[in-house]
Amino acid sequence: MRAVVSSPICPLYLRPSTQCELADEALLGWTVELLDDTAPGWYQVRTDYGYTGYAPADALTVGDGNAARWEALEHKTVLRGVCSVRSGPRVQGWQIAGLLRGATVAVHGAPDADGWQRVSLPDGREGYTKTGFLFDIARPDTEQALRQRVAAMALLYKDAHYLWGGKTPLGIDCSGLAFMAYRLSGVTIWRDASIREGYPIRPIERERLGPGDLLFFPGHVAVYMGDGLYVHSTAKNGSDGVVVNSLDPGHASFRADLAEKITAIGSLF
Repeated sequence: MRAVVSSPICPLYLRPSTQCELADEALLGWTVELLDDTAPGWYQVRTDYGYTGYAPADALTVGDGNAARWEALEHKTVLRGVCSVRSGPRVQGWQIAGLLRGATVAVHGAPDADGWQRVSLPDGREGYTKTGFLFDIARPDTEQALRQRVAAMALLYKDAHYLWGGKTPLGIDCSGLAFMAYRLSGVTIWRDASIREGYPIRPIERERLGPGDLLFFPGHVAVYMGDGLYVHSTAKNGSDGVVVNSLDPGHASFRADLAEKITAIGSLF
């Protein structure tokens, strides 16, 4: 059976308890497969990118029919860090939901002259948001455009604080940042800081490194920006979130502890 995430963030835990490690997060509008419901109030789920965890039942709209109806609608993805869905096409409308970058909404009709777009959520609620907060994540047509999109999407999270298992502007970890940079570019990669067979990222030689490629370190991953710069989410004291560092020893943001420990370079190309 399948379900659709109907809360802004659906935490995925290692065990069916809020008092344990956060493994991952799924966002509103994402579809998951239900694996087990033996713990009251919890489902073990598998995401469309193969990650598993325990999700609170109240964060999901359950049922194959619900999932199929949702998938049949026209969708757009939230690009703005925080997106408010309001009761009417006006700023004075009350808030129906507050969504985060990466969430998916169904769109109905064309936006009005003031840019208000009617949208619906997986649990059937309807409201309005500004069309400029939404975008189509279709994969860019050319390699250069895709590389630029991945790098730009990663930079959108700059200054978000580090959160183990996180994937939103409210908190994100290193592999969550890499995953979301690609997800918002129309490509699904593995969610952890490793190259995994069956997913599109593959190892390349350092001489071929280009913008949008991934730098792998022991237990860590970063998105390469070009010109020796990379963006990553780090728990290092003094950074504690998404920052830009350099591979160049002469650069003010050089981090020797990482530059000397690159284990692999991964690329889609």
